[in-house]
Amino acid sequence: MFHQYYKWIRCFHAVAKTGGFTSAAQYLHIGQPTVTDQVKALEERFNVELFVRGGRGVRLTATGERLYGITQGLFGQEEEAIQFLQHAHKLEAGLVRVGAVSPPIALELARNFKRAHASLELTVAIGSEESTLRGLQDFDIDVGIVVEPPPIEGLHTVAFRSERIIAVVPADHAWTQRASIGTQDIANEMVILREPGSQTRQRVERACRQKNVRMNCVMEINSREAILHAVANGMGIGFVTQVEFIPLPGLAAVLIDDEELSISYSLCCLSVRQDRPLISALFAVALASH
Repeated sequence: MFHQYYKWIRCFHAVAKTGGFTSAAQYLHIGQPTVTDQVKALEERFNVELFVRGGRGVRLTATGERLYGITQGLFGQEEEAIQFLQHAHKLEAGLVRVGAVSPPIALELARNFKRAHASLELTVAIGSEESTLRGLQDFDIDVGIVVEPPPIEGLHTVAFRSERIIAVVPADHAWTQRASIGTQDIANEMVILREPGSQTRQRVERACRQKNVRMNCVMEINSREAILHAVANGMGIGFVTQVEFIPLPGLAAVLIDDEELSISYSLCCLSVRQDRPLISALFAVALASH
């Protein structure tokens, strides 16, 4: 039965994806009146309203949002199937989309991948773990780099690499004269932390709880780079993984002697896509370097 409504649903998906009837027509390479008629036919056939039309744009209704959630997977797999057939086993052309929670780790992987497959394209999107996992499920990205993801049905996950968490302090701080510090030393410092959802923050707080260390958090900043600048300006100390440390003027990195203070990153993709040539190629490059 689906084939009877395919064109209607395809046009609906294009409007929802691009945000308008004109842009949908350009996306599908057909006329705008055709797109308008197809969506109207779908709404009339099932007696539903899928878009609120007004001004220069449109927005999805609640019913439209739910239908779009279905068509994202439907047409995402269709596009993947076409790409797979065009480039199967050749790896001569194609695009791999990576989503990641750590810019340095993602960019290092991108550099290694381009060295191994110069003809392939790669994009990187930096975001939270939640947005990265959602991007995989919505077919907006192909591979995710996240921190110890929970077991999710349909998600293929492979351990990638582990990074130690270090303390970042002003260059004239007393800790710079020491080879390393202990978690207990944090108790006497003014601490600048990431937002509550940060994996780095969670591990620092957990290590302090285990050692009965009370932290003096004087500021929260939702940016690694901003924390580094705040520390360089003498506003407190911060924490980042070693790979994320940027040696700005006025900054120093100090090792922390605590095995709990580390972060394990994983590569993940949808299980149904793990054997796709482009995705397999990215996994192979990533795991060969670690």
